[in-house]
Amino acid sequence: MNVTHLECSLTGERYEAGHVHNLSRAGKPLLVRYDLEAAKRALTREDVAAREPGMWKWRELLPNDGAPVSLGEIETPIVALPNIAAKAGASNLLVKDEGRLPTGSFKARGLAMAVTMARQFGVEKIAMPTNGNAGAALAAYGARAGIETVVICPAETPEINVTETAAYGARVYVADGQIDECGALVGKGAAAGLWFDCSTLKEPYRLEGKKVMGFELVEQLGWEVPDAIFYPTGGGTGLIGMWKAFDELEAVGLIGSKRPRMYAVQAEGCAPIVRAFEQGNEFAERWEHAATVATGIRVPKAVGDFLILRAVRESGGAGIAVAEDAIQQAVEDAARDDGFLLCPEGGAVLAAWRKALGAGLIGKDERVLLFNCANGNKYPLPDRSKTLKLAEADPAAL
Repeated sequence: MNVTHLECSLTGERYEAGHVHNLSRAGKPLLVRYDLEAAKRALTREDVAAREPGMWKWRELLPNDGAPVSLGEIETPIVALPNIAAKAGASNLLVKDEGRLPTGSFKARGLAMAVTMARQFGVEKIAMPTNGNAGAALAAYGARAGIETVVICPAETPEINVTETAAYGARVYVADGQIDECGALVGKGAAAGLWFDCSTLKEPYRLEGKKVMGFELVEQLGWEVPDAIFYPTGGGTGLIGMWKAFDELEAVGLIGSKRPRMYAVQAEGCAPIVRAFEQGNEFAERWEHAATVATGIRVPKAVGDFLILRAVRESGGAGIAVAEDAIQQAVEDAARDDGFLLCPEGGAVLAAWRKALGAGLIGKDERVLLFNCANGNKYPLPDRSKTLKLAEADPAAL
């Protein structure tokens, strides 16, 4: 294990590795730091390519010491959307399909790592708030590790996520509030010593699992970064994690200094990061009355708001908010035109790409990577089927 210490993401204060941590004394996320010189000696492009595929092959840049809690996390494919792109007069539109992971979403990456570290530290009970997929992943990996799990969901959480989470044996509660309000209850229980808080960025290791998306996409693209990344942004762990991953890859000599422009995508009904970006603020104020069909990005207040904004600005990207009808239209179009069923959050990033293309933020020939964060089959779809009486059916009329 190459971990040297943990560091407050706001103040830079150092914390000793090998101990259980939540937020820093400043109330901000802790970042895991590594002996990058040691990692550089062990990691080459050839060595990485020769290893068994999966998120755990990046061991020199991961915090776990020993066997991970794993459900078979694959390297998710990058899939082109050629027909969608062509209709917009563009090319090189790609999707990294995180819906292929265990529990059907990219939450598997972060929670696999968080639960691995919880087991390593002897934690016996874990809890989190969730809008859906994170809770299911926590419950699945908690079951795998033999750790008791408590999950609290806002009332708008899709029923399939609630029932899936319960199926893994977690104690699941549906509450009358938003995810940050559910998180406050989780935090209260953690302060009382009832459980360990696995909320987004309130422990250091979910970020380390999510950053593997950055490692993977760079290797898959021939050790190059795309021109731009569009990322569905609620808590923003993956966006922050990838930005960290690119720095680590450069430090160990696997890539150069080029970075993709990072676009934080939110829904118009819940866009605190976009508002803060447009107003030039370092932190994002809470978004009141949050509402969107893309429940995974319905996060009124993100703990890592300043880290999201920092990555977006340093990269030359932007925050983009999209309308509900644009989200739904994008899901419909990708399924019909390219046979790719996006989740609503994936629909949001496709809608944001279209908006950015129209505004001239993206070139038509630029290589753009969208993130589809979950399997589209996990969400309700409109029923467009028709009934048929076989005895009266005329095949020519079908």
